[in-house]
Amino acid sequence: MEVDQKKMLFRLALIFFISGFSALIYQTCWQRLLFTGFGVDLTSITIIISVFMAGLGIGAFFGGRIADYMSNKLILIFCSVELGIGLFGFFSYSFIHLLQDSTLDFNTINLAIFTFILLLFPTFLMGATLPILTKFFNTYIQNIGSAIGELYFYNTLGAAAGALSTGFFFFHFITLSQTIYIAATLNLLISLLIYVLYGKIQNEK
Repeated sequence: MEVDQKKMLFRLALIFFISGFSALIYQTCWQRLLFTGFGVDLTSITIIISVFMAGLGIGAFFGGRIADYMSNKLILIFCSVELGIGLFGFFSYSFIHLLQDSTLDFNTINLAIFTFILLLFPTFLMGATLPILTKFFNTYIQNIGSAIGELYFYNTLGAAAGALSTGFFFFHFITLSQTIYIAATLNLLISLLIYVLYGKIQNEK
């Protein structure tokens, strides 16, 4: 099956922009929620961002290995990953409140450990998305190295837009939980789009 590379790169750029957009909505909202437990200071911000980035790094590391070992099911895996992020997102507001209620008497270190455990699942999945999807499209895109750099650019651009939109727009017009639901809906949309657009290609391989 022949694939239009320009159209494919445009679609992927849009998908990774949306993915970055939703990821920074999560980070901003979860950080706001977690301030209740950690307090608002340099230490708490450092812990929260470190937990988030660690999960992304672990996900990227293992996502590449998953892509190598399960190369015949990459579209299904990617769609499942985005679905998992979205489903966690819908329940994350309640999960974080439950964590805080259960750790009221914990010190900062123990609270950071439990926060890492809670957020490891969604951040792991977020980190795994790029290596999984680029592994699949490596077959169809020439100069994949340049393409990956371009996708990182749009993913980062989306992340910046997500952070700005959350702080300067969403928080002024809708509630924090509704903002999280927007991010979760975007993940479900990405999962559906990728399956509709490229699921057939995967089945024909």
